[in-house]
Amino acid sequence: MKLFDVYPRYETELVRGEDVHVWDASGRRYLDCYGGHAVISIGHAHPRFIRRINEQLSRLPFYSNAFPNALQEEYAQALGAISGYPEHQLFLCNSGAEANENALKLASFHTGRQTVLAFTGAFHGRTSGAIAVTDNASIRAPFNTGHDVVFVPLNDSDALEKAFARHAFAAAIIEGMQGVAGIREVDAQFLALLRDRCSAQGAVLILDEVQSGFGRTGHFFAHQRAGITADIVTIAKGMGNGYPVAGVLITPSIKASHGLLGTTFGGGQLACAAALAVVEVLAEQPLQENVAEIGSWLTSRLAAIEGVREVRGSGLMIGFDAAVPAKDLRALLLYEHAVLTGGGGGAATVRLLPPLTLTKEHATELSIAVAAALQQLHAQGESV
Repeated sequence: MKLFDVYPRYETELVRGEDVHVWDASGRRYLDCYGGHAVISIGHAHPRFIRRINEQLSRLPFYSNAFPNALQEEYAQALGAISGYPEHQLFLCNSGAEANENALKLASFHTGRQTVLAFTGAFHGRTSGAIAVTDNASIRAPFNTGHDVVFVPLNDSDALEKAFARHAFAAAIIEGMQGVAGIREVDAQFLALLRDRCSAQGAVLILDEVQSGFGRTGHFFAHQRAGITADIVTIAKGMGNGYPVAGVLITPSIKASHGLLGTTFGGGQLACAAALAVVEVLAEQPLQENVAEIGSWLTSRLAAIEGVREVRGSGLMIGFDAAVPAKDLRALLLYEHAVLTGGGGGAATVRLLPPLTLTKEHATELSIAVAAALQQLHAQGESV
């Protein structure tokens, strides 16, 4: 049997990680500035993470939600305390797409409506409902086209006002910061306006913090910079530091009932152990402060490099556009400079989503590598 070939892969196989570094099968060390799609939050193989996983693995790796799981209650309390959402309810699941599916379903149940407001550049996952609110026609099969979704240009207040005047929405779903679109920040005033219009209409405001949550932008959730509270927040990626786990934070006004939502694997014992390790480390170590400081320094450093056209983002969720094809720049950074980066948003865009433990020394190494790689590609006559 062959693998279903849907991933364009590099030739390098990674076999080990520690903090902000990974190693390939030959023993070469790389600086990880992508964190496996923003998944590695507290660092590869963090001792607390390993200990929590191993201890739980030796006791009970998994049992279903038909029985109580004290780890779920412990996690809900810890997450509420650190996130600024102590009164919200928590539903645990497996992935960001699943979290968004459940959020959309809850909004429709709660309001009795079916129309959803989404935004240009959005990416919310690859399952049916998540694809419907994702602004990418290339991944939308005919099966996914039956949903009632209205798209509005991101940060366009006039278009937002017109959409609310024309439609009664079940929900508006928006990322705290757009990631796959190439790191596009949502204007704070636009977020505040969206909050106001949802409240006035009785629509549910869903904040997708799957990529931008858990301190990545310098706030626990990216939307908190606007001083707003969401009705529902969806989380995943950095939540489990590499273990598949996700969740939905749900306003108390949405009432639960048996059978309303469900999952086989969501909130299992190992998933909760991994998630608890992350919030414990975030509570004990000043990683959000580190993210804000190093992110600001790195953004300034990148902006000063010749061949970098634009730098966007906040904290350690950074995107920059280069004067050369991003795929060539990323390949050169990997194979010649031993630095891992990501793409997204356009032919010139590079995404940086390193572990939150990145230091100024690591950031300096990254910026030097970017400058050198751009010089090499410029000398070869490459441009976009």
